[in-house]
Amino acid sequence: MNNQQSTQNAQRRQRQFNQTPSEFEEQVVQINRVSKKTKGGNKIGFSALTVVGDKKGKVGVGLGKAPDVSNAIRKGMSHAKKHMIAVPLINGTIPFRIDVKIGAARIMLKPAPRGSGIIAGGAVRSVVSAAGIENISSKMLGTGNKISNIYATLEALRRVGEQAEKTKERKARV
Repeated sequence: MNNQQSTQNAQRRQRQFNQTPSEFEEQVVQINRVSKKTKGGNKIGFSALTVVGDKKGKVGVGLGKAPDVSNAIRKGMSHAKKHMIAVPLINGTIPFRIDVKIGAARIMLKPAPRGSGIIAGGAVRSVVSAAGIENISSKMLGTGNKISNIYATLEALRRVGEQAEKTKERKARV
């Protein structure tokens, strides 16, 4: 490799590290080491579960898989940013209670009065805090699997958004 190529590579690496700060809050929830038995030995990879939110009612979840941790995190963040949902917020909480069951995970989300804070387990807490919900009470039932619980929480928030839209449309017609 000649001198010009090495300076170009160094500049490219510098640009990657000096990226502008994101408008989203990014959080890595879980990193799993996964190995697979193959004919030539073990094939090792990683999966990273990430949550991205703007603290103003938008949140996304991504699961990235790669042979190394940094690429898995990058893929997870990219997926989360592409698949964000809008969450309706009323005085820093959700408008009504919702119960969701996805696979083995059962999640209950309930609005809480101002000053209560986030009463939630780790998986649910990361999603609702990234969405900007300040007061909420929740319960995780069925499984302790973080991936299942996070996807169930995201589905619950998506359904809250759909119900809020339907309620708005009904009020507008009357």
